[in-house]
Amino acid sequence: LVVRGRALGGLRAPLAPLACGNIGTTARLLAGVVAAHPFAARFVGDASLSRRPMQRIARPLELMGARVTFDGADGLPMTVAGGPLTAIQWSNDPASAQVKSALLLAALVAGVRVEVLERHRSRDHTEKMLTALGVTVHISVDGVILPDASASVRELAPFVGEIPGDPSSAAFFAALSALSPGADVSLHDVCLNHTRLGFYRVLERMGAEVRTDHLESRTGETVGNIVVHGAALTGVRVEATEVPDLIDELPLLAVVASRATGETVITGAAELRAKESDRITTVVSNLRALGVEAEELPDGMRIVGGSAPLRGRVAVRGDHRLAMAFGILGAIPGNAVVVDDPDCVQVSYPGFWEELARLVPALA
Repeated sequence: LVVRGRALGGLRAPLAPLACGNIGTTARLLAGVVAAHPFAARFVGDASLSRRPMQRIARPLELMGARVTFDGADGLPMTVAGGPLTAIQWSNDPASAQVKSALLLAALVAGVRVEVLERHRSRDHTEKMLTALGVTVHISVDGVILPDASASVRELAPFVGEIPGDPSSAAFFAALSALSPGADVSLHDVCLNHTRLGFYRVLERMGAEVRTDHLESRTGETVGNIVVHGAALTGVRVEATEVPDLIDELPLLAVVASRATGETVITGAAELRAKESDRITTVVSNLRALGVEAEELPDGMRIVGGSAPLRGRVAVRGDHRLAMAFGILGAIPGNAVVVDDPDCVQVSYPGFWEELARLVPALA
């Protein structure tokens, strides 16, 4: 993909609404960019994205000087009218990398200072890339500061980048390997950003062997291979401090927990209720439908693992991550799990089912 930039602040008003599909990252990060320009843009998305909360970026962007309006109370369609922005200090609670990134990009384009405070560090891809491109970013245990233009840069140099594999997508096959005692799966060329590896750290606590090799640095990110060796797994507790590093993998973790010995308890994850579906309710109800002992908590779930074969049909509500998670459960010998909407994985992993079909025989 070749992108020809127009420099900081050089974009022009779109001739049509910005169609974001199912991708919250697109809507929220681009809203920050638009907020620093002297025009308005309307953001639209599919039915799933339109239900996701956007007030969380509207509030800080409006405090900086932009104007954000909604057709309804929250969510898309949303119109962002940009203009001169001012500095802001914002408490990012709950920790959201998308909110943080929207503010960093808005401040970068506008040439103003922004300080984003976080009790729990969110994903840091944006600040790593900005640093790699020569932008001054101060990072501490309390959050991130982008100084004003005098301490940063007003121009980003062109660059050539190679995008590594997504650790959240790789996690599905890591889970299958972990659930297959004696198996070894090597996942090549994966982004190994520390804030994205929470799921793999929990797999290790559960008893799987996880290691990395062939490490290199690429545009500020560590990239390499993840090797997962399967073993008998045991239940664990996952609490709020860990959640930002594995929020997208929690449905998959729940599926893994259903095959582990003992109880797994996940708390501090109320954010799951505002994803493509209410992932707490949907995961628990589907696990119960398959015969797993599972309980819905206000901010998480409790799962009791077992070894009895699981059979049944699951309703994933069009949620791609749930479809893939239950697809992994169905791939375990003895289980017979039917996903009601397998095509929804096209949103994030178009080749998932083909990759799974190739991998399963190798683990037998």
